[in-house]
Amino acid sequence: MRAFLLLFLLFPLLELAVMIKVGSAIGVLPTLLLIVLGVLVGGLVLRLAGVATAWRARERLARGELPEQEMLDGLLIAIGGGLLLLPGFVSDLLAIPCLLPFTRHFLLDRLRRRTEEQALRRRAFFDDLAARSGQSRPEASPRSSHPNVIEGEYERRDD
Repeated sequence: MRAFLLLFLLFPLLELAVMIKVGSAIGVLPTLLLIVLGVLVGGLVLRLAGVATAWRARERLARGELPEQEMLDGLLIAIGGGLLLLPGFVSDLLAIPCLLPFTRHFLLDRLRRRTEEQALRRRAFFDDLAARSGQSRPEASPRSSHPNVIEGEYERRDD
């Protein structure tokens, strides 16, 4: 939480410092025009790419498939478009990998691999824990030997 708070406080200061440097190098008016252009492009990207991704997801749903790739693409496009909507050059540089198709697919592949590795590690941990406690694995028997039973009393009231 502290890292997020620190990032939340430092990011605007970094954006401001970069804007001042760019403004001193190319002038105030071109800097402002670049910032406005970035915001306009961000809005356009969110509108066009969001609709295209939604259509692709709808087509996959119509075929009876899960649109997980389209959902992740849409999420990265939304993050990239949102970063473009923020005024500043650092956020625009962070938005570019989210918006370019080849970098977006690279990021999604890395995220998918990392998630699979984490799931395998977690499963191995729970399988090891179950083996140590003498329980059978869930795949071995569909019903657990220790079902979740909650005991209690109830009273029916007709109001």
